[in-house]
Amino acid sequence: MSVPLTEQTVLDAHYMAHALELARKGIYSTHPNPRVGCVIVRDGQIVGEGWHARAGEPHAEVHALRQAGDKAKGATAYVTLEPCSHHGRTPPCADALVNAGVGRVVAAMQDPNPDVAGRGLLRLMNAGIGVQCGVLEDEARALNKGFLKRMTKGLPYVRVKLAMSLDGRTAMASGESQWITGPEARSAVQRLRAQSSVVLTGADTVLTDKARLTVRPDELGLNAELTALAMTRPPLRVLIDGRLRVPLDAPFFQADHALVVTCAAASARERYHDAGHDLLALAASDGHVDLRKLLVELAARGTNDVLIEAGPRLAGAFTRLGLVDEFQIFIAGKFMGSSARPLLDLPLAQMSEALELKIVEMRAVGNDWRVIAVPKPLPGV
Repeated sequence: MSVPLTEQTVLDAHYMAHALELARKGIYSTHPNPRVGCVIVRDGQIVGEGWHARAGEPHAEVHALRQAGDKAKGATAYVTLEPCSHHGRTPPCADALVNAGVGRVVAAMQDPNPDVAGRGLLRLMNAGIGVQCGVLEDEARALNKGFLKRMTKGLPYVRVKLAMSLDGRTAMASGESQWITGPEARSAVQRLRAQSSVVLTGADTVLTDKARLTVRPDELGLNAELTALAMTRPPLRVLIDGRLRVPLDAPFFQADHALVVTCAAASARERYHDAGHDLLALAASDGHVDLRKLLVELAARGTNDVLIEAGPRLAGAFTRLGLVDEFQIFIAGKFMGSSARPLLDLPLAQMSEALELKIVEMRAVGNDWRVIAVPKPLPGV
């Protein structure tokens, strides 16, 4: 049974959509915090708005309240995530809304952070403020997939980026892969890197492609404000190198600080530390790096989103373990031939073993196509 749309329902959705638009401005810079936007409306007019830009800086509600000034009294505040109720690096936003005298607060969703988890909304209600929650909740959740997964499951949201030809090949037999896709697709990958907390790769990719896996500002395709924000918070580059095959004078290590994850003895840690990098030993019982433990460790460090840019072996290993939340596959209009390398190292013998994906988006990016697909949940999950 559909719920009848009232004028207030329509207005609430309209102003929340604007708050979500503001929140998206923080997509490259809020890590480890969620992206949040706020709009304050009085007598049908927006009197204040704001968005959270960086951890440790004022939250969206504070920016909006400052802009609204005395006009916040009796107004309605639209916020894309429940206002915080705890003292972190900044004071509680719920208190700021109470002190400003707002009359009503509309939140897109509750904050799953155990430090908040409904307490912010309760603080508002106890102060006599009208509260509504759940307006455009799906859109709000989509904006903070990584933060939500880290808070609820103790794991980051994992995206695997792949680039392939029409015949499903990712590199020639020699390993040559530059470039399969065009400049527009490569610019989209730069934006994927910039919005991630971690960019993760393997030794094969770094050695074969001389990859740096950095964010290149001139290729982002963003305006000056967002480019500057993105470059103030570059993602941590994580290299899985089980046998420490990549030399410290490789371009990857010359580019910036990195975390190296290995099975080798931790005695090498000092050598990497002296070169400005960190070393983490995480060996599994099979002699390889324990990928699941690595994700748990990254989440414990505040990682919301991981972007994997790796070869068929490492990308296939994450896939086989069921650790991938989303595949972003860029498809170029070319054939690379039967001797070229496959998309994933995923040895399957029968059709019943095939990994089923749900395609959630497909669109042209320059002369290429981008397919976003997510694994279909197993029955009963």
